[in-house]
Amino acid sequence: MKLDAPVTGGPCWTELGTSDLDAARRFYTRLFGWRPETDARQEAGGYTVAHLGDAAVAALAPLYQPSQPVAWNVSFAVTDADDTARAVTEAGGTLLLGPMDVFDVGRFAVAADPGGAVFQLWQAGTFPGAGLFNAPGSLGWVELMTRDPEGAMSFYPRVFGWTVAPSDRYTQWGIGGADFGGMVTMDDKFPPEVPAHWLPYFAVADVDDTTAVVQRHGTVLMVPTSVPDGPRIAVLRDPQGAVFGVYRAGDET
Repeated sequence: MKLDAPVTGGPCWTELGTSDLDAARRFYTRLFGWRPETDARQEAGGYTVAHLGDAAVAALAPLYQPSQPVAWNVSFAVTDADDTARAVTEAGGTLLLGPMDVFDVGRFAVAADPGGAVFQLWQAGTFPGAGLFNAPGSLGWVELMTRDPEGAMSFYPRVFGWTVAPSDRYTQWGIGGADFGGMVTMDDKFPPEVPAHWLPYFAVADVDDTTAVVQRHGTVLMVPTSVPDGPRIAVLRDPQGAVFGVYRAGDET
């Protein structure tokens, strides 16, 4: 990710919805060295913000609805959640929740693109988003997994104004030339029950060491792999079933 702070249209936050908040706290603290702090207000519902030093880097939360899957979610920064929500539906997407205020910290909405991938909109109030990117333990890249790449390349630039750098190997998303993510077409290697989704990648000091930790406590879906002219990456799954990626900090993505 070339972006190093929340930028309008870009990824600004990632949060985990999990079936076992205490277990997730232990797992990710062990893996990334996070310092989790749970909001004590009853109306916050156990929402827990993970920190590296003084910087907020991600959130962990219980499942709030029976239909909510165990998964990592990606939020994109917007200046007006209501206007962007309308743009989502006008571009063929679906509004799933909101827009609604979260105390004084911001206004958010949950939406899905035409291919079914769910994402969030975040209009900052007192909280702009992650305070650290690309450093070990923080968000470093986001990747759309979709069965409708053509639809995605039409939808996201229309909603967020993204630039698109397509290639035969890998399509990348950017804002003003600063790439922050990419897109993978889901082929027959993906079971049909796996929905389109956004996958966050966290920077780590050593992909192989991080993968070894996950092998003892979670599942390795893609072993550490060096991408030609790119980073070393792995795709992992935590004990509750949430999938995420890691890449070596300092590598160009």
